[in-house]
Amino acid sequence: MQLSLSENIRQFRKQRKLTQEKLAEALGVTVGAVYKWESGQSQPELNLLVEMADFFDTSVDVLLGYRIKDNRLDAALDRLESYCATMDPTALSEAEKTLGKYPHSFRAVYCCAMVYLAFGASAQDPVTLRRALELFEQSRALLPQNENPRISDSTICGNLSMVWLLLGEKEKGVEFLKKNNAGGVFSSEIGFCLAAVMNRPKEAAAFLSEALLDGLSSLLTAVLGYVFVFRSRGDWKSALDITKWGMDFLTGLKTENKSDILEKTYGEMLVVRGYVQGKTGMKAEAVDSLVAARDVARRFDSMPEYTMDAVRFTDQTERRVVFDIFGATAADGIANLLKLLNDPAFTEQWKEISEHGN
Repeated sequence: MQLSLSENIRQFRKQRKLTQEKLAEALGVTVGAVYKWESGQSQPELNLLVEMADFFDTSVDVLLGYRIKDNRLDAALDRLESYCATMDPTALSEAEKTLGKYPHSFRAVYCCAMVYLAFGASAQDPVTLRRALELFEQSRALLPQNENPRISDSTICGNLSMVWLLLGEKEKGVEFLKKNNAGGVFSSEIGFCLAAVMNRPKEAAAFLSEALLDGLSSLLTAVLGYVFVFRSRGDWKSALDITKWGMDFLTGLKTENKSDILEKTYGEMLVVRGYVQGKTGMKAEAVDSLVAARDVARRFDSMPEYTMDAVRFTDQTERRVVFDIFGATAADGIANLLKLLNDPAFTEQWKEISEHGN
């Protein structure tokens, strides 16, 4: 608790244009006593504090510089967040105070667990990390209270595993992630730990392959979503930039001359690029993109392949079949994409190009 008594005495005295001698005379003390109060070398006794507050027409708490904290849960958690933002160690003592007031609150326990994880990880302190471990376990029991959609049992499991890894319990951390890896949510973390931390690259490859393929799907979906965001803002340059970035990433994983599901996706991305190029005035480039999309779609539909066996860098131990939400054929996929773009002139341009040429 920080008090500012010495500074406040000096300020109140100066506001009333009093010298230290005049204040000493008014309170019946020596000048030396006032000097020591203002320099922080000593503090007045309680009866003098009350008399001084009355003299300055203020309250004792204002004179002391004490402010009552808002200890309601929201305010307490906001304070913890601000302490963590500057890595102020006060966060740890405040966390324990919060836990004392709200021991059965999921929000309080989870937030305090994150505080201990942040400080334990930065200081590599096993005591702090084990406190984080205890609180994360406690938060799992309180999870039914959770109303934050960004936090789930998987989120907590990931944090628990991180703590175990930081504590050097690598095997325990990785095995825990494996048991909670529904939908491959931890495949990248498992693969990284197995390859980089535990020197088990052969086992890591399958997890990293799964993570790479899932990440590719998420990334391309995000890129397409951003195109619509940038369209709403009229920011066609950004739409073109992010489309190019996504296509470069996709090209880097494609096996040349392989007509697999990535080829179908590439054709759809070519249509998106053609659409954005047209909006930026790149008419010739837009036509080139649509012609390329037409050729890719025809090639895929003549011999469709829905596996991802030939994706570069992946080391798959089982055959992975995927589906495309835009449609089974490349033609269907592009048609449905055009419906989303909802641009009659562009749709007509695609129709003319797709129906002509060898």
